[in-house]
Amino acid sequence: MTDSAPPVDTATLPQRFDTLALDAKLLRAVADSGYTALTPIQAKAIPIVLAGRDVMGAAQTGTGKTAAFTLPLLQKMLRHENPSMSPARHPVRALVIAPTRELADQVAKNVKTYAKHTNLRAAVVFGGIDMKPQTAELKRGVEVLIATPGRLLDHIEAKNCVLNQVEYVVLDEADRMLDIGFLPDLQRILSYLPKQRQTLLFSATFSPEIKRLAQSYLQDPVTVEVARPNATASTVEQRFYSVAEDDKRRAVRQLLRQRALTQAIVFVNSKLGAARLARSFERDGLKTAALHGDKSQDERLKSLDAFKRGEVEVLVATDVAARGLDIADLPAVFNFDVPFNAEDYVHRIGRTGRAGASGLAVTLVDRDDTRLISDIEKLIKTKIELEALEFDDERPRRPPRYRDDEERAPRSRDDDERAPRQRDDDRRVTSTPSRAPARAADPFFDKPYEPTVAADQRPAWEGKAAAPTPAPARTGLTSSIRAKRKVASLLGGGSA
Repeated sequence: MTDSAPPVDTATLPQRFDTLALDAKLLRAVADSGYTALTPIQAKAIPIVLAGRDVMGAAQTGTGKTAAFTLPLLQKMLRHENPSMSPARHPVRALVIAPTRELADQVAKNVKTYAKHTNLRAAVVFGGIDMKPQTAELKRGVEVLIATPGRLLDHIEAKNCVLNQVEYVVLDEADRMLDIGFLPDLQRILSYLPKQRQTLLFSATFSPEIKRLAQSYLQDPVTVEVARPNATASTVEQRFYSVAEDDKRRAVRQLLRQRALTQAIVFVNSKLGAARLARSFERDGLKTAALHGDKSQDERLKSLDAFKRGEVEVLVATDVAARGLDIADLPAVFNFDVPFNAEDYVHRIGRTGRAGASGLAVTLVDRDDTRLISDIEKLIKTKIELEALEFDDERPRRPPRYRDDEERAPRSRDDDERAPRQRDDDRRVTSTPSRAPARAADPFFDKPYEPTVAADQRPAWEGKAAAPTPAPARTGLTSSIRAKRKVASLLGGGSA
């Protein structure tokens, strides 16, 4: 049975980190990060986690939920803190499971930031890279392990980590793990853990599957909600534009220019579409990088780091980047393709407007996206109004074409990609339509067929020495058919 947190007056909630029952080492690390005020999810969840209760947290991405579970768990593990170098003195006591590599890496960075003034160790393991460095780090001993399900099972089967002393488990972005198909892996991992443990489940959306998962693995959890489940952050401005498929790239360029956006993430639905769109933006003069599943983990991390440093203006990504990207002050997100799953819309636009900052989420809708937009409306319980996007006359008219003996005018790249045709009076065409070249005359092939053998001449296979035999006068026979001759019978000696 799931308990809901009783109604609490927001005025009674703690407003600052220094009012929480946290150790001075943790408060110092928080201050070093520049945080002083608590977000709503942190103010509600941290006291409940410190009290030892299981938590089912409903919060949008970008609301500070990583600190909401990291700080109280570190506080509870401080009693095991020791400076010993022995791996046996540093067993895994807290396990954080994340659906994607990017999210696992981001959570690990936050945990290490908050634990930097303590003797607690943290490590992260995920697929796509060599296991040997991860194995060496695990062998040295860690208290907090952040992992993706697949790679964690690899290390468990290789006996690189022992989880029999785990006291705290966090399932971060649980809905995404179920979408990817990690439920069997989660069940295997949880079977290795002690039955007596504190379990925290955080998700931006609450589906029936998530609720069943919570009932199976959480003990009398407290539901902590900072907003209506499946809702989008109020700090994000959401705009939906009706745009034809061929004009979407032009729409992104125009909105980047009109809004003076320095950076943006552009989401597409396929890996091939991400690679092609990134190359197109590069040809348009935008510093672009692609982030999708066909990229190696090293390439994905390099592209993400370049985007965070501001060296990349547009990051074209699939939904692999919709979770775990914590980019400070990201001004905008574009849905170049409307997501197939409505829940992914919530996570995509959660990349902007994080930690109370404002952001812009633009979705480009063509006539085939009606059903997908309806699904998003049902999920976020908000009526979506489509707007018409007025395009600037940013492209020059198609330049005239010239004959081969005249100088050719330079052509714009955009001119080759315009779908609608201009009217004849809007352009000047001086060349004649192209025609197929005429076939050269050949007297040999053009003359009628003439037989080379005379009608009364014996065929060549009859031999040259034999005298020609006139063809019998029979109707229906040609000159090439020999007349029937009498030959000796094989049995009777007569003629046939």
